[in-house]
Amino acid sequence: MRVTQLNLHPAPAGISPAELFIQWPSLADIPEAVAAGGPQVTVLQAADHEKRFIRNGIDYHFIDLRECASARARGRRVADLLRGRLPDVLHIHSLACAEEAHAMAQLLPSLPIVLQDHADRVPSWWRRTPWRRWMRSVDAVAFTAAPLAHRYEVAGLFPSTMRVLSIPESSCRFTPGSREAARALVGVTGSPAVVWVGHLNANKDPLTVLEGFARFAVDVPKARLYCVFGSTPLLQAVRGRIAADERLRDRVQLIGKVPHEQVEALMRAADVYISGSHAESCGFALLEAMACGATPVVTDIPSFRELTGNGAVGRLYPVGDAVRCADALFAVSRHPTPRELVREHFQARLSFPALGRRWASAYAELDTARRLRA
Repeated sequence: MRVTQLNLHPAPAGISPAELFIQWPSLADIPEAVAAGGPQVTVLQAADHEKRFIRNGIDYHFIDLRECASARARGRRVADLLRGRLPDVLHIHSLACAEEAHAMAQLLPSLPIVLQDHADRVPSWWRRTPWRRWMRSVDAVAFTAAPLAHRYEVAGLFPSTMRVLSIPESSCRFTPGSREAARALVGVTGSPAVVWVGHLNANKDPLTVLEGFARFAVDVPKARLYCVFGSTPLLQAVRGRIAADERLRDRVQLIGKVPHEQVEALMRAADVYISGSHAESCGFALLEAMACGATPVVTDIPSFRELTGNGAVGRLYPVGDAVRCADALFAVSRHPTPRELVREHFQARLSFPALGRRWASAYAELDTARRLRA
């Protein structure tokens, strides 16, 4: 089977392919995982130059689309490239490319097309009428969890025949390593050691997490919470909350931003990974935690339900509920999930080989369905 993956979000200007693979690791990770599952994969990547090369068995074609001023023009350019050697399935990254997908489908009506969600937003009301028409040209959409498609379905943006796939956006290459060595390296202590990784904003809801941890720490005084974060709109509120609460004052460490390799060390050192997110298209920090064997205590949202196997590993708690957050922390401290079981769950369902198998199966189904209709 031949599959083409299309990335229309342009690579940063002036960057070489070698640098791009460092900045965008998923550019190689996803196609290589899919290729390991059986299909022959070509990647078309929008860029400011033309270049074609083979890397680890994947055929990459960087295409200059700067003169294609409209979505229709971009779609026609890609269709012209595909026409020479038509793939069995076209996999387009981002639902925002619906108009380009429609333009391609007009020229290549026999080609099955799947669009993959990457934290895309539901289109504004004034764009929905054409969007409904464009999506009738698409065979399937992919989300980390099928319920994430609900907001599109409620808006009437998908036809009734739309196939919704449940496949995580990506995975990660973290490994468990030595917990003791990691703790010595990053200075983590605590029993349990709880790690948070996320922005300090309303969606990540650090204040609920702090209240839940504070309630938990009353009866488990050796617990420690380590917070790694990027953007900081709630930093003052978080600092004030910690300073004002003796349950938190000596038990929470605000680390801030760290290199990615240090995130792996922190996840290896952690007993528990905690999140208060209200919504996530996937949950990359959660993937990293489970890859390292840390037990998740995370909110009961669709993507986290999917990644944890509906709480088969770790515990889920309602969004914004500090009491239930504390209860979940108590539960995993009393009955911790063995790190080996968390890692086994990750390997079986969430690793790159697992994603490759899921995509290979989805491509085969789409190809078969289109052939039967033909």
